[in-house]
Amino acid sequence: MLRQVAKGVLVHQSELLQNNAVVVEGRSGVMLIDPGQTGDEMACLAEDLRKLGLPVVAGFSTHPDWDHVLWHAVLGEAPRYGTARGAAYMRELLSNADWKARIAEGLPPEIADEIPLDLFGLITGLPAGATQIPWDGPLIRIIEHEAHAPGHAALLIEESRALVVGDMLSDVLIPMLDVSAPDPIGDYLDAMDLLEGVAKGVQVFIPGHGSVGGADQLRTQINQDRVYVQALRDGGGPDDPRIGPSAKKGWEWVSDVHEGQLQQLARRSDGTPG
Repeated sequence: MLRQVAKGVLVHQSELLQNNAVVVEGRSGVMLIDPGQTGDEMACLAEDLRKLGLPVVAGFSTHPDWDHVLWHAVLGEAPRYGTARGAAYMRELLSNADWKARIAEGLPPEIADEIPLDLFGLITGLPAGATQIPWDGPLIRIIEHEAHAPGHAALLIEESRALVVGDMLSDVLIPMLDVSAPDPIGDYLDAMDLLEGVAKGVQVFIPGHGSVGGADQLRTQINQDRVYVQALRDGGGPDDPRIGPSAKKGWEWVSDVHEGQLQQLARRSDGTPG
């Protein structure tokens, strides 16, 4: 079900993992950002848009994680954009004959059979350094950074003062670092500074997973994520409500993600392989 969160901006949230598909209204149709997980959810989204008389004229993938590069034929054949780095990552993945098997290993077992892969990852990369999305609609600024994934992008919809942040600033997921990067901690802290720099005047922000929030929650979430990453840097255990006994019901597994990050960063610091 679609709900409006700002002028010309609507959200459709998935049942599992609370993925937020974002719809931005333009002059001739809508842009669909990170459209969801299962075939049924995307069909529902397409039907909601049909009833509103809103064709899909463009798509955008904030980053190359499996649940942000999905598509369904019912959504049409609109161009689907991403950053140059994000699209390059997907091209490399899809060049492997066993890419479907690789993706299948990481899919949630509860919905693995319901996830459409026919149009998976078919992203057109914008020119390197592109700062806005080319489409017939309100100006959408691209704020690219290196934190969660290669070519990760936040999007600022200037007219409605809405900030789409991909897999950042979630109230249910801790910051998940790209531990394969040369400086994952530095990258994430730089991204926090970048997002903080564009947060002034933002009225609503939409994370890839979890609750949509207003200006006050945006500042709170930036601070919470920065504290978490700084604690990782210092090798400590952060006092974070998203992990441990205070985690939301159904999200207890996030504590395992935290422990995994601690271990991977510790191995990096002492030079242990893996």
